[in-house]
Amino acid sequence: MGSAGHPLTAKQKMAIATKDSFAYTLVILGAAYAGLYQLDNSHPEFGQGVEGYAKRFGTSYCDQVTGNYMTEGIFPILLKEDPRYFRMAHGTKGQRTWYALSRIFVTRTDSGKPTVNFSELLGNATAAGIGLSYYPDSRDGADYLQNWGTQLGTDAVSQVLKEFWPDVKAWWRKKHSTEHNTPMSEVPPGNSR
Repeated sequence: MGSAGHPLTAKQKMAIATKDSFAYTLVILGAAYAGLYQLDNSHPEFGQGVEGYAKRFGTSYCDQVTGNYMTEGIFPILLKEDPRYFRMAHGTKGQRTWYALSRIFVTRTDSGKPTVNFSELLGNATAAGIGLSYYPDSRDGADYLQNWGTQLGTDAVSQVLKEFWPDVKAWWRKKHSTEHNTPMSEVPPGNSR
């Protein structure tokens, strides 16, 4: 597992939340959720067409941004928890996947000790509650739990991606590096670079 490194300041925690909130991947995620909600006609008061999709995109993206600020900035500052993900980077795929998924429930304090990931759990619970304020038709306990579960599930998948993405990038670079370094004598006739 990765080393905890130095404790982050409150400013650094908010910088992580800001960086993650305005990354292109979060825009893509918001767009994907909006597309799913459009197909399912979730929140029918938003309507259909471009206007309905735009409203769904705005609320989906807002859900993700609010969740990021709560789980990576505000709650880690208040609870003195480290919002960073530390890769396991070794072991079987199953072990690493389980480790990544478990980081929703386990994190480190600023001093590096393992603890329950209250920032993740309470931060997403708060974000789900805030979300109820801008989903006019979703103001009951079931909707709240669904929003909270979606936030936690999204973050769990994100942890798995953080665990394996460096391996995928290394594989990709190695594969393409090998292809581009093939001597011309090994290139079959008729194939040019």
